[in-house]
Amino acid sequence: MNWKKVLLVVALTFVVGSELVSAQVNILTAKKPEEIGTPSKEDSISPSKPIPYGYVSDRDILWKREVWEFVDLDERVNFPLYYPTEELSARKSLFMVLKEGLMADKLDVYRDSYFSEKVEGYDQIEYVLSRMDTLPAAYNFMNANPGEPLPEGYVNKIEILPQDIQGYKIRGVWYFDKRQGELKYRLIGIAPVSKSVYDLKNDEITDYIDLFWVWYPSARELMYEAKAFNERNSATPISFDHLLNSRRFSATIYKVENVYGDRDIDDYIQDNALFQLLESDRIKEQIRDMEQDMWTY
Repeated sequence: MNWKKVLLVVALTFVVGSELVSAQVNILTAKKPEEIGTPSKEDSISPSKPIPYGYVSDRDILWKREVWEFVDLDERVNFPLYYPTEELSARKSLFMVLKEGLMADKLDVYRDSYFSEKVEGYDQIEYVLSRMDTLPAAYNFMNANPGEPLPEGYVNKIEILPQDIQGYKIRGVWYFDKRQGELKYRLIGIAPVSKSVYDLKNDEITDYIDLFWVWYPSARELMYEAKAFNERNSATPISFDHLLNSRRFSATIYKVENVYGDRDIDDYIQDNALFQLLESDRIKEQIRDMEQDMWTY
């Protein structure tokens, strides 16, 4: 008997079995619809927290490069980050997960990708995500009834919804771990990208802004609890934390740390989308080749 094959089968069985247990949404054992999405007591053995990152000493980093990438939600491979645009059963879009975490003060949120200015509470960032639109009839009411509060229906609240998100910007670090002898990636920041809340209904404006930046290590537990849809097998949904850390998405590099103050690619290659894409691929290949070059003498 080949004991290596036996051990491999046992290991695979354990891994697959644990994934099935963690992905159970209780749809077959629920006694009423409200129980769907809530794990039963029999399924409570799954871990409640994501696997923590291993400690990496600065002395173990032989080489590193920080990159900023854009995840376009128009690409089909990135659809699990976009849909559902409205909460469906126990599933939510990534934007709704981030927004709810922001409102519940469960995330470390900043205004830029360098994490230089922290947002202290949802009140400090609410103006970026929503605005109040006063209707013309409201001014007539205020003129006719000075001092009286506006009744309902005279003010519309306009807010950025999941379907308004065009993509995500992410900041991460590629590094070569000399202790383990391999190239690794660590995600450190993510930001939803959308039109300004004041330009949502203006189709002529195509400029997009970073709504807020999330320090990703602070969001891991929240990302682990939220599940993304698995098109290959809906019985085994994956967490957003797994999806992002394993880089199961398509992204384009738009900036890399450099001597010119970390300038963007479109700052030195202007008005040529094809050349910008080729430059992004060149940087990506350069990073990928570093691991091979480490073993070249």
